[in-house]
Amino acid sequence: MKELWIEITENLPSTVKTDLIRAASESADVILISDSESQTTKIHGKPIAGPFENADIRIINLQKVEDIPTTKRDNIAARVIVTRGEDEAKAEYAARLVRYIILKCIDWKTIPLENLIAKLRRKSKIIMEVDTIEDARLALETLQLGADGVVYKPRTREEITQIAEIVRRSPVKITLSEAEIVNMKPLGVGARACIDTCDLLNPREGLLVGSQSSGLFLVESETFENPHVEPRPFRVNAGSVASYTLVSPERTKYLSELRCGDEVMIVDFKGKTRTVNICRVKIEWRPMVMITAKCEGRNMNVILQNAETIRLVTSEGSVSVSEVKPGVKVLVRSEAGGRHFGTLVEEESVIER
Repeated sequence: MKELWIEITENLPSTVKTDLIRAASESADVILISDSESQTTKIHGKPIAGPFENADIRIINLQKVEDIPTTKRDNIAARVIVTRGEDEAKAEYAARLVRYIILKCIDWKTIPLENLIAKLRRKSKIIMEVDTIEDARLALETLQLGADGVVYKPRTREEITQIAEIVRRSPVKITLSEAEIVNMKPLGVGARACIDTCDLLNPREGLLVGSQSSGLFLVESETFENPHVEPRPFRVNAGSVASYTLVSPERTKYLSELRCGDEVMIVDFKGKTRTVNICRVKIEWRPMVMITAKCEGRNMNVILQNAETIRLVTSEGSVSVSEVKPGVKVLVRSEAGGRHFGTLVEEESVIER
């Protein structure tokens, strides 16, 4: 689990510092302060980090190797300012004896962090100092593993909430159900959207798409091997541009609204989710097919391109829309209520046919 350290800046007004400490006590794992505020912070029961003797985690500003304790200390964090390769070497040496390495990278940020994630893994925890919410996101995803946590100096309570959401973000599981196909209807030519992502998708992963926001079909990425075209594992041929897709656990969008750089939620056959960015949305005009399935006593529809490479995920694999027939069961997300500009309102009654 990633750690959130909140550093309270000394030069803030006392009322602001008190408010930030209170907010940090609700969201942070560690509060980093100067000695003068230590007694105030202890009231809120969070571990305190600071450059003073009675801190729960004592901060050592590491400037030379002699600053490092000679015996292993679990309650020590070595703060290293990285401006050149020699500073990475100091951090690597200190990691043998201290529990935390706090990195402050002045110019280059990503490469030094990548180097130290690779070298310090399972030796010491890396806590990266960040200046912005986006820097925090980058640090937590660098080299796939990411830093073990971040230190952030907030100016407002809202910033603490925002960065806590980034640090605590964890995969969400979507509940999927089986729906039985009851009808297939070939349609004429329509505009369909291929969602090309910035990532490689796995078999039985894809997007949840449908004509009703309360009933979304799991459309598989183009990962299925076939004798006619190469797989495109970055793509989901998601169907009619008027379809809904679930872009986060709480929100849908029309396929026509998606743009390069947007985030979408990829879902696998077990309901596991992950967020990826869109590289392009490719809209072309193709013959379409409407598929109707029944789940929990009600019908739901999806309109997809009528081609062999478009597949719906099932509990045991996937099936091409060219092979789908009544009686086949596919995976869907079914929910109650309506959506207002993409946001679920469970109490609202909406009729979408």
